[in-house]
Amino acid sequence: MQTNNRFLDPNIPDEMVASIRPHTLSDFIGHEGLKQNLSVFISGAKSRGEAMDHVLLYGPPGLGKTTLAHIVANELGTNFRATSAPMLTKQGDLAAILTSLEPMDVLFIDEIHRLPTAIEEVLYSAMEDFKLDIMLGEGPSAKSVRIDLPPFTLVGATTRTGLLSNPLRDRFGIDLRLSFYSPKDLAKIIVRSANILGTSIDETGAEMLAQSSRGTPRIANRLLKRARDFAAALGRSEISADTIKTTLVQLHIDECGLDEIDREYMCTIIKHYAGGPVGIENLSAALSEPADTIEDVIEPYLMQLGFIQRTPRGRIITDSGYAHLGLEK
Repeated sequence: MQTNNRFLDPNIPDEMVASIRPHTLSDFIGHEGLKQNLSVFISGAKSRGEAMDHVLLYGPPGLGKTTLAHIVANELGTNFRATSAPMLTKQGDLAAILTSLEPMDVLFIDEIHRLPTAIEEVLYSAMEDFKLDIMLGEGPSAKSVRIDLPPFTLVGATTRTGLLSNPLRDRFGIDLRLSFYSPKDLAKIIVRSANILGTSIDETGAEMLAQSSRGTPRIANRLLKRARDFAAALGRSEISADTIKTTLVQLHIDECGLDEIDREYMCTIIKHYAGGPVGIENLSAALSEPADTIEDVIEPYLMQLGFIQRTPRGRIITDSGYAHLGLEK
């Protein structure tokens, strides 16, 4: 069982996301406190004519970290450059990007916790002093070169803040956490996306879809597309509550948004480990899933629902988890 086959994996790129992505803070639904603070920081930087402080965005996948990075660039009126930490394998990769930036540009680095140590250390002086220190050559003839960089704003995104080194995290002046969305905000996102996609969804259908979207806009938008397909197959112009029911049944998604992998995860702990506790490595082997996928994709939402707990001895299924599966403890 591979994660990239999972319909609901919020790490899977979606070609639709760009077309429905909000471009301004006013279009971004939810996280009102975060938006208010970010608006203040952006206005302050613009009024001073300075690059905004570096921004760290963290939280589970699919909650809008990349979207917010785009919005920061749009609101500042600057260019947007994007890369991912796994793509930066040597210092020259980072140097090429940094030296191509223009004053006040926004540089977005996704999965920033995966930066190699050597590249991360180069980033320190770039973030603090807008200087690039690199070594040219090898051995006795090697020499250090310092290059001036234009002021820029680095926006880093991560799902695992615990893997960030303290020196790197300390260099971000703005630290923003994105949490799972409420069903009410997700319903608003679904209605907005439906309008952009040229379809409509009734209020009950939007609420049902929101309840089954795991608190994640990316999943809500992907489910909306599938519901649109089922509506078309049934010859309906509007996505109704009945169409949503059909969609969720066909995709094996329950009323809480749990899919087959979620249920298999919980049943594995119950059937093979007596409900827990069980360590992550044993679960990874039993499910044939990487440990970081289990920790970043499967477990956060189950923990929010109160279906599982992480303890010092391992994962356990709660009474609520048993009840949801219709099993007795």
